[in-house]
Amino acid sequence: MVHFVGAGPGAKDLITLRGKSLIEEADVIIYAGSLVNPELLDYAKENCEIHDSSKLNLDEVIELIKAAENEGKTTVRLHTGDPCLYGAIREQMDILDDLGISYDSTPGVSSFCGAAAALNMEYTLPGVSQSVIITRMEGKTPVPAKESIEALASHGATMVFFLSSFDTKGLSERLIKSGVSPKTPCAIVYKATWPQEKSFICTLETLYETAVKNDIHKTALIIVGEAVSQNGYDKSKLYAPDFTTEFRTGIDKNANSKQ
Repeated sequence: MVHFVGAGPGAKDLITLRGKSLIEEADVIIYAGSLVNPELLDYAKENCEIHDSSKLNLDEVIELIKAAENEGKTTVRLHTGDPCLYGAIREQMDILDDLGISYDSTPGVSSFCGAAAALNMEYTLPGVSQSVIITRMEGKTPVPAKESIEALASHGATMVFFLSSFDTKGLSERLIKSGVSPKTPCAIVYKATWPQEKSFICTLETLYETAVKNDIHKTALIIVGEAVSQNGYDKSKLYAPDFTTEFRTGIDKNANSKQ
């Protein structure tokens, strides 16, 4: 059996209870060494076989899983954040399907949630932005034309860019050319929830300057949108005194004046 486990955004104690339990029980752990906090391996049992997948190709990863299966061992495939985001898990699962090897998935806290926590930020502010676009710039892996920066910028939603801190200048220029105001608030969060965490608030026009000044060119998320400023929003209707839900009856503030 193979368990795909989300390692969380970085901090050792931000893995889920289920994920921690699976690590503790695993006979073999294959972890994304370039991104996963190695302290999570402290949860592994003494005789667990551990492999760093950053040094392996897909075929080599599968061979390790096959060897474990042949020996009746349980494997944990440990991916950073939540493996459903940029985890390259589908290609692994398809091969396991062909091989008849069973697997399941355990979600993890994504780094975009860790970044919001670092900023004490709410992405979905009423009256400001009610949608979050999670995307990336094209690099070695292309991006579909319909999901280009230019196409997505037209929505005006809060945007969270993974794997894009290598070219903050290009990101800024493309968004501005797409009609996004240069004064749009932005945030750079480096290694969210790790001990080395750093976060910076800037604007779209100072994004590149901020990244260079603080020597950030990898392992960071870029957040773009008015929500970054955390002001100018409407209060939630859910907690308004006069708002009725199935759990609470609202108080009509005008009731006395009507009598």
